[in-house]
Amino acid sequence: MELLQLQYFRTVAKLEHMTKAAQQLHIAQPALSKTIARLEEHVGVPLFDRQGRHIRLNTFGKTFLDKVEAALTLLEEGQKEVAELAGMEHGSVHLATSTLDRLSEPLGEFLELHPDVNFRITQVQMDEMERLVENGDVDLCFTALPIDRPGICAMPVLNEEVYLAVPPGHRLADRKSAALSEVAKEPFIGYKETALFQQLNDSFFREAGFTPNFVCRVDEPSAIASLVRAGLGVALVGNCGGPNTPFHMLHIETPVCQRSFQLAWHEKRYLSLAARKFRDFVAEYYARTDKGTPSEGKQPRLAL
Repeated sequence: MELLQLQYFRTVAKLEHMTKAAQQLHIAQPALSKTIARLEEHVGVPLFDRQGRHIRLNTFGKTFLDKVEAALTLLEEGQKEVAELAGMEHGSVHLATSTLDRLSEPLGEFLELHPDVNFRITQVQMDEMERLVENGDVDLCFTALPIDRPGICAMPVLNEEVYLAVPPGHRLADRKSAALSEVAKEPFIGYKETALFQQLNDSFFREAGFTPNFVCRVDEPSAIASLVRAGLGVALVGNCGGPNTPFHMLHIETPVCQRSFQLAWHEKRYLSLAARKFRDFVAEYYARTDKGTPSEGKQPRLAL
């Protein structure tokens, strides 16, 4: 039994499609089929049920896959631990996040200190982020929503106030604060329903006791800024980073509107030295710079 056979088997088992697995592995399909056949011969039982061109992992295959996953994970973690013995310059960090703007500054500062650390960043939605960290496909997740899964640990790194953004000339533009309910009948600009920040904002609306009238739902933060500035409606925005805003932002008196960003990881997966260093650095960075709280008397800066 060869390591390559196990790696190929894992891919075929996950996809349950020989052609797609061959494409992902960058090998010819006949060669992959022969490799799986040799593995089944070595194990002594068929691992897949075959019906024409379709394959399905059978009971033997499911049991074997659990052991293969555990064995390959241990080998991969062993490689990482050995690489760490050579120091940080051989470290790597694979990070999943739904938003990049809050991480750009601490990431840049960390790379100045550790320029040889290899970073991979994957931008995904929340449900995909949970799967990636559970499977050990990423080291860390940066998220504003808690991951309520067994074995997932989290470190809060940033608390961010959420503001009410109103266009120039709005009836509330000369005020510093307002209750969210005061704009219950106003047209709102928001993200699409599945967006992470929209899920958070919807919880604030529920607490305020109303369902907003969305006149436009967008994908990009810049679109929200442009539409508020144009006077199409009001919106909820954050205050961490970004350029100074050309519209007015009010502190929300009630309900309390805050986002709590955290770094999450799986306690049973090996976390590289570089990943641990980056996790602790981000927490220290936000504690040092106090990015989540604007200075008194200063207009907060936009991060939608």
